[in-house]
Amino acid sequence: MMKDDVARILITKEQIAARVKEIAADIKKDFGDEDLVMICILRGSCYFFADLTKSLDNSVTLEFMSVSSYGSGTTSSGEVRINKDVSSPIEGKNVIVVEDIIDTGYTLSYLKRILSERRPKALKICTLLDKPSRREAEIEGDYVGFEIPNEFVVGYGLDYAQKYRNLPEVGVLKEEIYKK
Repeated sequence: MMKDDVARILITKEQIAARVKEIAADIKKDFGDEDLVMICILRGSCYFFADLTKSLDNSVTLEFMSVSSYGSGTTSSGEVRINKDVSSPIEGKNVIVVEDIIDTGYTLSYLKRILSERRPKALKICTLLDKPSRREAEIEGDYVGFEIPNEFVVGYGLDYAQKYRNLPEVGVLKEEIYKK
């Protein structure tokens, strides 16, 4: 089935679970017991977001945004669209944007600029994966799960054409699948 489309596992579910706990500890170190607004960038970060927020003992407000620059392809279009915005004001609040991957950086660079204009107390970027070799926009994650090579990955929320999100680990998709 879907696992047959994966060339190899890049990050196991055990590695992900351990790293999520470490990131939660880093967030706790930075914010102490302060309230947090966590923004899940749909759909790719939903699994990471759920595990991360469950690992925090702070008072956490959950917000969701849907932002895209890919469509159904494998490369960024460079054009960023907000499909769903947060439902509450973030002014004066500690905000952490939770993303699945920083690739070209266009999406997060745009988002950071837009959200900064709303004057949060703090604005941090948390990403499960970072692919710096593909960076085109100037953006860095404040909390990074794993740095990965320039390969097309799926699983643990990441997809290709809306498939493979529910795989429990991050794997490299076979080239023949996305080059059809």
